[in-house]
Amino acid sequence: MTRHVDVASSKEVVNAIPALSGLASSIGDPQVRNRGTIGGSVANNDPAADYPAACLGLGAMIKTNDREISADDFFTGLFTTALKEGEVITSVGFPIPERAAYVKFPNPASRYALVGVFVSDGPMGIRVAVTGAGISGVYRESSFESALSGAWESATLDGVKADESSMASDIHAAADYRAHLVGEIARRAVAASV
Repeated sequence: MTRHVDVASSKEVVNAIPALSGLASSIGDPQVRNRGTIGGSVANNDPAADYPAACLGLGAMIKTNDREISADDFFTGLFTTALKEGEVITSVGFPIPERAAYVKFPNPASRYALVGVFVSDGPMGIRVAVTGAGISGVYRESSFESALSGAWESATLDGVKADESSMASDIHAAADYRAHLVGEIARRAVAASV
């Protein structure tokens, strides 16, 4: 599988999906970026990892040694995926969006996303994927997607709120704070994508 550093520095990725390249360059530290892979991160499905948000946010297809699985069907819960026993990821394919951005509010110690939001407008429609916040892991924020279908502007999300009852609450942040951050980070991501 492709290492984070290779995704970050790939001319093809930089030109086609700069948001994905930027996401890869913000993962961990140089040691992690030089050893970790996109396939490993996607298979692990850490609830605060960056790549799952990119997969959901772009409508990726995850190819295994046995089948292809859409990102919408792949991520099934915290650290769980649709992978079967003995199944391994062989590639991840991303549709090329018209516009996209990823913004995260990182935990300063781990660099994992306390909240990360990947937004895109492309062949798979308008998509808003959130990592680090949901009690069930990475998810799509449908209320934000509906709002953005009217106008792709950060101000469109003013007043649109994430459901606090679906947010994780732990030593790093309370559910209400995470819900607030989802809205703020989503607005920043939309602004960065224009």
